[in-house]
Amino acid sequence: MVRGKAYSGVVMLTDFSLEGKVSGGDSLALEGRQKGKGKREKSPLDRRPGTMASSSFDCAQDDPERVAWVKGSNANEMPAPRLTTDEYLRTAETMLPQELVYGFVRDAPAPSPGHQWAVGEIFTCLRTHLKQNGVGRVWMSPIDVVLDREQDLVVQPDLIVVLNDRQHIVNDRVWGAPDLVIEVMSPRPRIGRLDERLAWFAKYGVRECWLVWPAIREIEVISFAGGATTERRLFAPQESMSSAVLPALRVSPESILISA
Repeated sequence: MVRGKAYSGVVMLTDFSLEGKVSGGDSLALEGRQKGKGKREKSPLDRRPGTMASSSFDCAQDDPERVAWVKGSNANEMPAPRLTTDEYLRTAETMLPQELVYGFVRDAPAPSPGHQWAVGEIFTCLRTHLKQNGVGRVWMSPIDVVLDREQDLVVQPDLIVVLNDRQHIVNDRVWGAPDLVIEVMSPRPRIGRLDERLAWFAKYGVRECWLVWPAIREIEVISFAGGATTERRLFAPQESMSSAVLPALRVSPESILISA
């Protein structure tokens, strides 16, 4: 089940501020890739102060204990609603991207057609491989992944893979870290910042993350162990990929994203 907004004042978090929903996600930090260059480039949006649609939000530096405040148009401050994991999972359904980050709801506009096409192509590739080899299952967003029930951290990666020996974590939700998570960069994650997401994946036991860049048909494979990143490898469009989670998979980024 996918939840909706429990309150009208849904909020979006960044490192040092709690921001209102912004058209196109302009206030989110992003890391883009430029064709023909071997490094990520920071967006100009990443170097300017956040902008807000109709309200301004302030809070302490990102940590589970902070208290967020909402300033309305009348300048009267009020605490932003904070939800536990269980409260969040009982809210109404929605198909929009939505997550719970240390008790505060983040949401985002619906993804673009190009983003969803890429997600569908990756899902089809992985579903075929997993069925043929009988090693696990793949799901696409929206699906709730509860990384930390006590700290109220629930995320929705674009796709997740759970291998057979860990299918017990999949019930009404996914209660724990998937073996593989995949984020389609268009050019940013749908919600939040890339660095914080990778830190969560490492901390809570995700084994591997793929960052998919559809526009240039490249995929970066990031491995985690012991709560830290252990390896990052970027695969060019026609380069054969290697995955520790799916060692029998023989594909290139271009073969997955040929129609994306």
